[in-house]
Amino acid sequence: MNVLEINGLNIGSTGGIMLNVAKSARCDGFVVKYACAYSRTNLRKIDENTILIGRNRFSRNFQLYIGNFWGISALLFIISTLLFLAKIKKLSPDLIHLHNLHGDYINLPLLFRFIKRNRIPVIWTLHDCWSFTGRCPYFVMTKCDRWKTGCHDCPYPKKSYPQSYIDTTRMMWKLKKKWFTGIENCTIVTPSQWLADLAKQSYLKDYSVKVINNGIDLSVFKPTESDFRNRYGLVGKKVVLGVAFGWGVRKGLDVFIELSKRLPEKYRIVLVGTDDRVDAMLPANIISIHRTQNQTELAEIYTAADVFANPTREENYPTVNMECLACGTPVITFRTGGSPEILDDTCGSVVPCDDIEAMEMEIRRICEETPYSTDSCLGKAQTFDMNKRFDEYVELYKEVCKVN
Repeated sequence: MNVLEINGLNIGSTGGIMLNVAKSARCDGFVVKYACAYSRTNLRKIDENTILIGRNRFSRNFQLYIGNFWGISALLFIISTLLFLAKIKKLSPDLIHLHNLHGDYINLPLLFRFIKRNRIPVIWTLHDCWSFTGRCPYFVMTKCDRWKTGCHDCPYPKKSYPQSYIDTTRMMWKLKKKWFTGIENCTIVTPSQWLADLAKQSYLKDYSVKVINNGIDLSVFKPTESDFRNRYGLVGKKVVLGVAFGWGVRKGLDVFIELSKRLPEKYRIVLVGTDDRVDAMLPANIISIHRTQNQTELAEIYTAADVFANPTREENYPTVNMECLACGTPVITFRTGGSPEILDDTCGSVVPCDDIEAMEMEIRRICEETPYSTDSCLGKAQTFDMNKRFDEYVELYKEVCKVN
């Protein structure tokens, strides 16, 4: 059976999921190719199974500029998409597995017309809400529910990804509904029950929706001792850790700044994934780490912490929660998105979104009373094994392709 996966990137969280699902499927006898956008980033990790969409960097950059200004990237990239579809036709896949399609690299009406015309079964993994909105990947912070009936007067910030300086959400919502519905055989996969419930309220509701949680590499994320506390002067301190890539209001940077004013001197906040811009906003009592050298170093930091705080305001199924638990450290999170689904009463706490006082009190309770043991966190982490999640995808492949 031939399978084609499509994602904007072959790196990062979604790229890693795509490649690892492909690897697991090949071990089960599937022939899997994957397609991604032509970019300098993606070119670093291509192999014999890669199909690049587009070949002209100047043309792509020009279309990116137009698309980001008008919010119509999905209507561009016509020539590169036609060339790509010719490759798909030659490949003749028995199944197409879609991931993120909002990376400004493919013409969506052409792609979905091809899928429908050739009656190709589809599995579509939604990594956010973009597939059923006029533009935004999340709408919790804007408190918008226009996506249920038809987007317009978009409150989502113009400069936020995906950018759009002209509000074309009314048109794009109608077009996306037309493109994305009517596939003869389509299964929607979401990493969280939260996102599955939203999809069932959208124009995608007629499709089968299945939850397959994201997973992590338990051979990397495990208790890993180091001299981290000594290096940063944290011996005898209660370490409150936060990890994000793209710190801002959405990830709760302001919450950590406020917590730094409230927590006693014996507590010390450590933030990973910062940069010079973030450093300029941080008080002196927050330790800033721009990046880690590798995942093992990140596991060392997770292990050294007393508690992991995740005051995210918009999230699907945050990997950082799982990674930290796998290193034996309990987690506290806002009740938002799929973040609470990762925890139970053996390994962490959930507090109302934006309730900084409740988060402060839980941090103090966890650090002082240690209600969650290392062993209980590790026990919960056994359910996050990425290989089991990838095997679930393979089983779904067999089900859709009717393979015994």
